[in-house]
Amino acid sequence: MGWFTPRCPVNAVEQQWIEESFDWLVGQFGEQVTAGPVILPTSDYFPGSYSGALEDIERICTQVCQHMGVDAGSVRLEIIDETVGTDFGGGYPRAQVPTTGTAGHYVYEDGHHMITLEQAQTRDPMVLIATLAHELGHARLLGEGRISPSRRDGEPLTDLATVALGLGIFTANASFDFVQDNRGWRTGRLGYLTEQMFGYALAWYARRRGERQPEWAAYLDVNPAGYVKAGLRFLERQ
Repeated sequence: MGWFTPRCPVNAVEQQWIEESFDWLVGQFGEQVTAGPVILPTSDYFPGSYSGALEDIERICTQVCQHMGVDAGSVRLEIIDETVGTDFGGGYPRAQVPTTGTAGHYVYEDGHHMITLEQAQTRDPMVLIATLAHELGHARLLGEGRISPSRRDGEPLTDLATVALGLGIFTANASFDFVQDNRGWRTGRLGYLTEQMFGYALAWYARRRGERQPEWAAYLDVNPAGYVKAGLRFLERQ
């Protein structure tokens, strides 16, 4: 019979961190976050076509701000092409732009949330939304003084905040992917949580919402969806 006992998709340390950190986030943002809408990759939440033009990127940024409770007027967005060092829009001094190849970079300065994105992250609107969700998660945690910049788990906690604030479908789907470039096909990863951790976080989120079979899980990619199901079975057993 033990063969059929549901198993948690993450290890015990990760499980404890996800559960305790998620509950801490709910304490920070209020119980209403678990009662709010789960943001879906549909025109209901992101109306308008997407061509990758600057005005499209700015519109998506405004929409993500609205979904995550950030004043869009306080955000300064900059797009750079790290392959040639091109700056597509001034948000803050060029010297502060990262050169490590990260998907995004966040700085809070003079009352503004300064976000820098690589141009490569703007080609796919789903990846763009996931990246913006993470950086705006910094705005909710760092910019609002909820955590210290020196907090050791600050980056994974920011990923987890995207789940608590309703954007977890995007960040989970972007956590692992196959991408193609001039070297052929390779794996790519965006974010700090693994697919398994996102899956269990979403399962914990669903449990906090009282959902045993969340309809929004249909929008997840195969792997995250599988880990959500495994997480829900495990939690049901508990």
